[in-house]
Amino acid sequence: MADQQKIHPVPDVEAPPEASPSAPLVPPATSKSDTGNPVEQHPLNSQSHGPSPVKHSTAPKKRRSCCCRCMCWTLSLLLLLIVILGIIVGILFLVFRPKLPKYSIDGLRVTQFDLSSVNSSLSASFDVNITARNPNKRIGIYYDGGSHITVWYNETQLCEGALPKFYQGHKNTTVLVLPMTGQVQNGTVLLTALQQQQQMTGNIPLRLRAKQTVRIKLGSLKLMKMKFRIRCRLVVNALSANNAIRISSSSCSFRLRL
Repeated sequence: MADQQKIHPVPDVEAPPEASPSAPLVPPATSKSDTGNPVEQHPLNSQSHGPSPVKHSTAPKKRRSCCCRCMCWTLSLLLLLIVILGIIVGILFLVFRPKLPKYSIDGLRVTQFDLSSVNSSLSASFDVNITARNPNKRIGIYYDGGSHITVWYNETQLCEGALPKFYQGHKNTTVLVLPMTGQVQNGTVLLTALQQQQQMTGNIPLRLRAKQTVRIKLGSLKLMKMKFRIRCRLVVNALSANNAIRISSSSCSFRLRL
């Protein structure tokens, strides 16, 4: 061909430039291992390691520890107070040597025991001799007002009365004559039961109950008010007015309440 055309290559402007052979063929944020394979380097941030663990608050633990500490202190103080109180009571016991008072019924006189013809009621009046003994050497007893004493036959109250107000000193024995009065509505039934009891056994059992408020005196110190109960059982030969009443047996028990 006469005229031969020359073809010249036209560079592609859209193609990326060829990498220089001196530039490393390793993507960024990676390193090259000894074998020549690229190894990815993880950046030191929280997102590359997944979700962070949940951090629990220590406030409840601190609160529980404070409650336990307060409870331990409270129990320790209570135990200490109990020990101190026990020591004080032991010292007072060794110093004063307290003993319970003793009571006995030494006499009974029936001044009235009559049946009314109007309403069949029975009127009773007794004079009861009670002996109170205080065996303590350093303890006195104040008998305050508000006492109540009753005499019973089975479940029937015959009469009632009260102890007077008085102070009983150390190693003292006091004899009290207590007037007691009462009225029983169904007197006929009571008299019949008393007569049958006397015919069968030859005696009549009675019970005396007393409630009394007292204050204990330790040396010159007066303690708080306390209540005690007295229960007495006695057996008499008869219940009739203006006759000698003989007590064949009697026993009393004492109980103290704060």
